[in-house]
Amino acid sequence: MVSERLQTLNRRTFVGTGAAVASTALAGVGTAQQRCSDDDEGDHGADDDHGRGGGDDEDDITYVAHRGYKGLHPENTLRAFEAASRTADMIELDIMPCADGEIVVFHDEKLGARDGGTRGLTDQHGYVWENDCETVLNANVLGSGETVPLLSEALAAIPNHVDVNIEFKNPGSAEAQSSTNLSGAELEAGKERWRSFTEDALDIVAEHGNDVLVSSFYEAAIATVREVNPDIPVGYLLWDSIERGLDIVREYDCEAVNPPYNMVKGSPFFDDPYYLDDPDFADIDLVQVAHDEGREVNVYTLDTWYQAEQLAEAGVDGLIVNYPNLLRE
Repeated sequence: MVSERLQTLNRRTFVGTGAAVASTALAGVGTAQQRCSDDDEGDHGADDDHGRGGGDDEDDITYVAHRGYKGLHPENTLRAFEAASRTADMIELDIMPCADGEIVVFHDEKLGARDGGTRGLTDQHGYVWENDCETVLNANVLGSGETVPLLSEALAAIPNHVDVNIEFKNPGSAEAQSSTNLSGAELEAGKERWRSFTEDALDIVAEHGNDVLVSSFYEAAIATVREVNPDIPVGYLLWDSIERGLDIVREYDCEAVNPPYNMVKGSPFFDDPYYLDDPDFADIDLVQVAHDEGREVNVYTLDTWYQAEQLAEAGVDGLIVNYPNLLRE
């Protein structure tokens, strides 16, 4: 379900990508100011007097099934995507290449190590991109009997009316830098690592009818999406700094900001330990700032109705969740 906010924002719409990707040639990354000049400036402001989104109305919240509701189904599998499509507005999935270059849907860099190596996500081992595709595609996910799908298979399993948040997880290199602001030679080297992967992924997207948001913790991934097809909406995933995250969001004029839920001021979780022991985030109202700039805010990753309720009241636009129906009956 594409939100009203994005529907009102000209280029800032989850476009039907089939024709758009196929018809767009390689283009340089424009500045945020250059791209914004083509939009209707009157649509970039807040939706109400407080700059908040649809938090007061649960129907306005976008429900994003994290890895196909990984709390309920074997994560990032066709079974998960098919089941999640019945209740989610959008499905989030992760992609990276195997050694043969095929793009697979998988979250961890390694097939078998999770929780410090105490258990395996699959019955195989080693980096995904160092294993041949036959090995990766036959890996048994969490002992469920479900296997790792190709991106093309995942998109085919998700009905066209369900949007897809495709997280660019890794281009197949342990040297890729995440959650880091890059410039100069470092940025160019990063884009070189991502470019062919980005082109291949967007070619696959073009063959399917789902509206798509590309997200990533990697600046170079966002940069190459803007180069390959600036009409594809992008969302930058924040990690340890609101300020540095907003710098990247503004550099590429991202349609969405995807922060951890403890970055949302106005919720009881702001600055709480989540994945960082002492986050000490800057005193910035990220939702207010994003909405003032015409961007959506999708928070990750929620497990409880209380988290969902409080973050909806704080004005976020999307909830990236491990379980369905945290607010809806």
